[in-house]
Amino acid sequence: MLSKTRRERFKPVIGQHLRRVYNFCFRMTLDHSRASKVVEEVFHRAYIGGDDLPTEAERAELWLLHIANHVLEKKLPRTPEVSFDVLDDTLRSEATRTDVVRSLTDPQRDFLLWELKQGCMTSVVNCLSPGERSAFVAAQVMKLSDEDAAKALGVTTSAYKVRLSRARQKVGDYLAPRCEHVDPMNPCRCPARVGTALKKGFISPAPSGGGMLVSLRKPSQPYGRYGANAEGDDAPQRDIATIYGNLPEPEPQTGLHEKLVASLDGGAWDKK
Repeated sequence: MLSKTRRERFKPVIGQHLRRVYNFCFRMTLDHSRASKVVEEVFHRAYIGGDDLPTEAERAELWLLHIANHVLEKKLPRTPEVSFDVLDDTLRSEATRTDVVRSLTDPQRDFLLWELKQGCMTSVVNCLSPGERSAFVAAQVMKLSDEDAAKALGVTTSAYKVRLSRARQKVGDYLAPRCEHVDPMNPCRCPARVGTALKKGFISPAPSGGGMLVSLRKPSQPYGRYGANAEGDDAPQRDIATIYGNLPEPEPQTGLHEKLVASLDGGAWDKK
C-alpha cells in the first residue's frame, strides 16, 4: 500500500518536469536516444530518493536537474565528442546550394531550416567540455539565474560564472565570423546549407526521419521570424543569449512519458 501511494504521489512529477529535464539532457548529449536513457535514470533516482523531493515546483526542477547533471557527468566523456573542426567539415566543406530550398514547399522549407538552425546551434554547444556545456545550457537554454544554475550543477556561484564566461566566449568566437543569425553579412546561411546537411545526414527530410536530430519541435512562427524588428523584418540576433533562448525545446521521444509511467505503475522502480 505504501508503494502504491508513493507511486501516485510521484506520478505528477513526471508530467510536470519531463520536458524541461529532457531539454537539458538533449542539449547535453545531442542525441535523443541517449537523452531518453538519462531522463529515465533521472526520474528513477528521483523516485527512490522521493523523501528529498521539494514540494515547490521550481525547487523540484532544480533538484531534478541536479540529478540529471550528476548522471551526465558519469556518462559523458571529459572531452567533447564533437569539435568545431568536425562541425565545419560536416556543414561547410562543400559548395553552398540553394536549389534544394527553392524546390520545397513552405512547410517543408520551414521545417528543414529550423532543423538545421537548431541542430547547428546544439552541435556548437556540444563542442564545449561537459562542465562548460552544462553552464551554458543552464543559462542560455534553461534560462536559470546564476544562483539556481549553480545549485543545479552542484558548484559554487563563482565557479559557475567562470565556466559560463568561458563557454560564452568559445561559442561567440565560433559563431561571430560565420553565422547569419549573428551577422547577416556572414558567409554561413542556413538556406544554402540545407542540401549539404541532408546529404550528410545532419538533418532528416521529415519529422519522423532518421537523421542526426529527430523530431525537434517546430516553432509556431516561420523560420527566421524570431528576432524580427519592429517592422517585422528579419534582424540579426547578435546577442548569443537571444539566439539560444529562442530555440524551441526538443520534442521528447515518442512514448517516453508513457514508458516512465508504466515503469512507475508496474513497480519496476521499487525492485531496483
